[in-house]
Amino acid sequence: MGKGPGLYTEIGKKARDLLYKDYQTDHKLTITSCSPTGVAITSSGTKKGDLFVGDVNTQLKNKNVTTDVKIDTSSNLSVTVTVDEPAPGLKSIVSFKVPDQRSGKVELQYLHDYAGISTSFGLTANPIVNFSGTIGSNVVALGTDLSFDTKTGNFTKCNAGLSFCNADLIASLTVNDKGDSVNASYYHSVNLLTNTAVGAEVTHSFSSNQNTLTLGAQHKLDPLTTVKARVNNIGKATALIQHEWRPKSLFTISGEVDTRAIDKSAKVGLALALKP
Repeated sequence: MGKGPGLYTEIGKKARDLLYKDYQTDHKLTITSCSPTGVAITSSGTKKGDLFVGDVNTQLKNKNVTTDVKIDTSSNLSVTVTVDEPAPGLKSIVSFKVPDQRSGKVELQYLHDYAGISTSFGLTANPIVNFSGTIGSNVVALGTDLSFDTKTGNFTKCNAGLSFCNADLIASLTVNDKGDSVNASYYHSVNLLTNTAVGAEVTHSFSSNQNTLTLGAQHKLDPLTTVKARVNNIGKATALIQHEWRPKSLFTISGEVDTRAIDKSAKVGLALALKP
């Protein structure tokens, strides 16, 4: 475990990654190449049904400044400039998208042994201001996540979370949607050598009085091959196998079946990531 409580986005992240990361039903190809001068170019394409979308991202690192320039098949140009450690524990991020003139945003992140703060605001006349913060330690953390619309004078987001961690267990509880939903998650590391872990997530919505339960597990068959599976209370069962066939290059096959409609065809996703 690292020092400090981290940012608010890290509350429940281990369980979310176990239950949702790398699962997909699309076909995706990602190729990354690097030059001796430190420029990395990543091209990716995704086939979603009959639709194909793609983008090209160029990343340039110079000391503590990282610049990302991305252009996609919809002719959108996105630029993100990240400055690491302009002061101890501080990170600053400036981003904008062309042709969207209202997309400009500035974000500041600060990490301390007993606190983590992130705040951002849009570069417009009446921006939306986002603030999230945590206090505590790497064992217990309490945080909040807020968004305020300066044009209407209303809070558009109001969440709160609590996290508890020890060597092999992480539990979290969050209240979202201005108190309309509660989410509890659990992650347990069973065996570090085989990266075996189990996790669960329960969500209750007060407005619809509905509950959602998701259970998942992962295990390394060998140092290069990982399998994952999950199932939820609405009958969706999903599994994947991921193989690192060369360093940093991954091939992933995932499938999803509706156990309540077994006559329907299963959804199958493929992902290939090639890195030098």
